[in-house]
Formats: sequence, C-alpha cells, structure tokens
Amino acid sequence: MDDGDSKNGSLNDFWGSEDPIFDRKELLDIDLVPTEERIIGRDSEIENVASSIHPAIKGQSPRNTLIYGKTGTGKSLVAKHVTRSAQNYALENGTKMGRAYIDCTQTKTETRVVINLARALNEPEKTGISIPVTGLSTDVYYERFWSILDQLYDVAIIILDEIDKLQNNEILMQLSRAGEAGKLDSCKVGIIAISNKISFKESLDERILSSLQDREFIFPPYDANQLREIMYNRDDAFKDGVISDDVIPLSAAFAAQEHGDARKALDILRNAGELAKDEGADKVTEDHVRNAREKANIDRFSQLLEGQPTQIKASVYALSVLAEQHSEREEFATREIYEMYQNITSDSALGIETLSQRRMSDKLDEQVFLDILGQVERVGRGYSSGVTNYYYLLEDPAVVQAVIHNDSRFSELEKN
Repeated sequence: MDDGDSKNGSLNDFWGSEDPIFDRKELLDIDLVPTEERIIGRDSEIENVASSIHPAIKGQSPRNTLIYGKTGTGKSLVAKHVTRSAQNYALENGTKMGRAYIDCTQTKTETRVVINLARALNEPEKTGISIPVTGLSTDVYYERFWSILDQLYDVAIIILDEIDKLQNNEILMQLSRAGEAGKLDSCKVGIIAISNKISFKESLDERILSSLQDREFIFPPYDANQLREIMYNRDDAFKDGVISDDVIPLSAAFAAQEHGDARKALDILRNAGELAKDEGADKVTEDHVRNAREKANIDRFSQLLEGQPTQIKASVYALSVLAEQHSEREEFATREIYEMYQNITSDSALGIETLSQRRMSDKLDEQVFLDILGQVERVGRGYSSGVTNYYYLLEDPAVVQAVIHNDSRFSELEKN
C-alpha cells in the first residue's frame, strides 16, 4: 500500500468513528428552530406575535409587527416558529399562506431584498415567472414579485431580520402599501421587522409610519434560570453522562452576565464540547466551559465588529488606540476619543470623512447598545460641571485592532 492509500485508510477510520461527545450536535446550532416544547421563557412573546398575524390564517390582512431586543433574546426564533406554525395551520384549512425570511445583514439593498423575496416565494412551474439574480430594474422585479404573490397566495408573511442594516427603508413602504396602491389584487401582505435597536422606528419617515400601523414588542433578556432551562432542554445534543453537573449552570451564569444572551449560552456549550472532543477528554468539564467562554467572546465580538460601517470602525479603532497607549486607564471621555478619531480619519489612505464630535459620539452610543463598547456617565463639578460620557472597550485592544485590520481600508494602519 502506498502512502496515499495509507492516508486514505486513516481518513476512512476517522469518518467511520463515533463521536465520543456529541449525539445530536445540531440541537446547539444557533439557527435551529426547535419544536415548541424546547422554546423556553417566550410564551407571552409567542402569543403576542401570533395575535398580530392571526387574521392571516383565514386569508385576511395581518398586523405589521416590529420586534425589538438585544442579541440572543429569541426574536428571530419566535418569529420563525410562529410563522411556520401559522403557515402549516393555514394550509391545512384551505388558506394559501407564503412566508419568507430575509437576513438584512446579508441582503442590504432594496433591489436585493425584492429579488430574494421573489425567488423564495416563487414556484416558476406554476407562475411561469423567472427571477434572474441580475439584469432587471427594481421596478420590474417588484412587478414580478407582486404577480407571484397574487398567483400563488392568499396572504404572505415576510420577516425582515436586523432591518436596521438596510441601506434605506423603501421596502417597508412598498410592502405595507402594496394593496392600497393597487399593486396586489388579492394577496395580503404582513411584515415582521426585527431590530436590535430600540430607536429604529425613529429613523422611519412619516409616510412609512403611517402605512405600517404596526404593533411593537420588546423581548427582554433571558435570566439565568431560563438560560439553564434552555440548555437542559437541549442536553440531548450530548452523549449520556458526558456533561459534568456544573457545565450547564456555569454556562448559564456566564451568559446571564452577558445580558441574557441565549446565543452566547449555546455557543459556550457547543464550544466546550468541541474543546473536550479535540482534547480527547471523556467528559465536558468546568474548565472546558471557561475556555469556551473566552473563545465565544472573541468570535462573537469579531462577527459584530466586522459587519459595522467604516465610520464606526474608525471610532472604535480610536478608542482602542487610546486604551493601548494608556494601559493604566480603562475609560476615556468623548473629547479624547474624538481627537484620536480626527488623527485616524485625516489619514488620506482611509479616504473617509471626518464627522463632527456629536455624530461620532452617536456612533459610539450605537456600539454600546450592541455590546461592543461600554459606557459610564460622570457628573463634573465646578467649571467642569455637567454630564460627560466615558467609553471603554469590552475586549482587549489587540483583538479589536486585529478585527478592524481585516478591513482592507484599515490594513495600512497596522503597518504604521
């Protein structure tokens, strides 16, 4: 047997081996929409969203709905679960209901949203309509989309997740006024818009607010008890007896400290199992959880920061440079950060505008809400009386800079 055969044989042994840690690892996947008995601590939220779209099961117009809450509070999970359940019930009772989900972090333009909605809801063998990925004007894509809805459905529910990431909100106007404007003859459309930003609605103009006539729900963070129950309801992801008794309580405690983020809890639990497997351990232990938490923090932070606009990266980068230069301090005033931000944005290689201090401060406040930064307020005395905002990093400056340097516009800063 030559060397290639030997390696292939070794791989065959690997493929055929049994996983010593995980049994149903998919139960820990963030995007999994589990059965209802596995959805913990969101009974009232499920009921509220179901109430909004209830008319849809009879082919009537559902209420448009805005859902707010921090990352990992079950917003997308509940929206997907309720709409899937409604669709199944409606179809069994003679109502043709369509449902589509759009992740606006990946689909940011109006045209791309319409294309993806049309492709998701189309059945070309029935409609005779094609939806090419490029080549048509936005108006033509809309025309084909409306035709698909009228031909195939009595009602359609559209979930726009992380809607604040869209470049503009015109899609909300088009969807909410389609019937009134005569774009649709028979199909009714309902929107479920999801945002991490409670202030999202303030960005909408009066025309959209008037046509939406929405209901709003805020999803609170999970507490430690709910997080424990969520994980105990998915502990069959692991082999029997593999998890030490303290693994789930510790994972829940860590996630509760991070504002009740269920995504973080499942991330920690899955990563702990993977670390144990990589080490060849027989059990997942407390040490694996602690190491997994550190890994999850860095992974989550990287995902959050990498997707931010250039101006936000410049603002956060300025804070990271200050934190690096003044390691004895943790918090920095807006004025200090702005001075460093001005130095960074004046670099012609970046090619970005220098915002005013107020606008840069607004960018920092957005990152506080997303848990990329922390913030404290201090009241001065005497000549410095008044409230001053101080910001601090929630991750090591080196990690922050490494993530931002992945953006080609900032790569030159790494060399300076």
